[in-house]
Amino acid sequence: MVRKLLFGVFGVLSFTASLANNLPSGFVYLKDVDPSILQDIRYSTYHNFVGRPIQGYEAAECILTKPAAKALHKVQEELLKSNLSLKVYDCYRPQMAVDDFIAWSAVKGDQITKAEFYPQVDKADLFKLGYVAAKSSHSRGSTMDLTIVPIPTLQEATYHRGQKLVSCYAAYHDRFQDNSIDMGTGFDCMDERAHPDNIMVGVVAYQHRMILQQLMLKYGFNPYPYEWWHFTLKDEPYPNTYFNFPITAEE
Repeated sequence: MVRKLLFGVFGVLSFTASLANNLPSGFVYLKDVDPSILQDIRYSTYHNFVGRPIQGYEAAECILTKPAAKALHKVQEELLKSNLSLKVYDCYRPQMAVDDFIAWSAVKGDQITKAEFYPQVDKADLFKLGYVAAKSSHSRGSTMDLTIVPIPTLQEATYHRGQKLVSCYAAYHDRFQDNSIDMGTGFDCMDERAHPDNIMVGVVAYQHRMILQQLMLKYGFNPYPYEWWHFTLKDEPYPNTYFNFPITAEE
């Protein structure tokens, strides 16, 4: 199914304004726009590069600006035709979460997740290399991290705190099984092999990345050169605003 799709695809502002459904005007819960898009919001869990839930992630919800959510819905509609689906790892990210990343980066001894997420990178270089940013496009509300999963969906592995970690660029069947098709690395892999155009990941994984990238480009998103999973809406409605409201469950 993936090969079939391949040929078809190519040819800091604290916000205190009036909220609707706990959200500022112009923001939506992705599930209200497209409930078929799967969600695996890693920063609300212990399975991320910090190793604990991140400040501001009070619920495992994908929140986006309305234009970004509607554009993502169009991507999903096309994928569903080939028995494939999007799965989001992260969407809107409050500035308080970014500040939490910055605080974590200053604690040199806290490297409990290094073996999986940055095995060959010095923690002190994560910002310099572009894997973490002091001002994140996620905080503007129109950036998301995502992948493609097959339908029917495969069983996702359960992460247990303290389990033995495997490198994010290990062979597909050896690294954490999060039910994504093979993209060459896992999510948040801070390594050159996560760069979208890195052919070291092999032909199959590279083709899968191009499927995702070409579909996202088709519906108005720009890719990020250091992470195959990261995309931003080209015409984002808040290009200069970094929001700081927490991610909460919909009322």
